Amino acid sequence: MFETDNGKEFWEDKEFSFNQNKKCEYFPCHKTEHPEDFNCLFCYCPLYTLGSKCGGNFRYLEDGTKDCSNCLVPHRREAYGTVLHKFEELKQLALKNK
Repeated sequence: MFETDNGKEFWEDKEFSFNQNKKCEYFPCHKTEHPEDFNCLFCYCPLYTLGSKCGGNFRYLEDGTKDCSNCLVPHRREAYGTVLHKFEELKQLALKNK
């Protein structure tokens, strides 16, 4: 879908697709065995609004709050591509709520 001539997606190995803020007082904000691959680009997950269709490791609390504290989906090195591939679902959700 987003591939280039070399078989990689256009965003792979590009600076804009990965960002770390090691000076952030919360870095890393989720427990990880690989902090060197922790992507801060999506500090707040754009997939949160997809609810149970976000693709992440979440749970709902008794009060209905979505708890994503065990999820690393938006914080993986390849998060840019993951979010990009979900944009059509996000667009459809936005259209329903306009």
